[in-house]
Amino acid sequence: MTEVGGIAADALRSFIERVERLEEDKKAIADDIKDVYAEAKSTGFDPKIMRQIVRLRKMESQDRQEQEALLDLYTHALGMDRG
Repeated sequence: MTEVGGIAADALRSFIERVERLEEDKKAIADDIKDVYAEAKSTGFDPKIMRQIVRLRKMESQDRQEQEALLDLYTHALGMDRG
């Protein structure tokens, strides 16, 4: 293992290359997700709403309920009818 300035260059290079490969994979997955939303849109679904549903499904039930309660409180305070 080559050390430069007290750093193991081979180990560092290996970590950097792994991160680069993962970044490439992440971009490919992001492109695939974009394609799915485009396909859904072409069949009449609203991608913006779908993204909101995906975000909500990731949340714990209690967190989602708290967020909905705050949204109701704020919209009521502003005189906006949500119902």
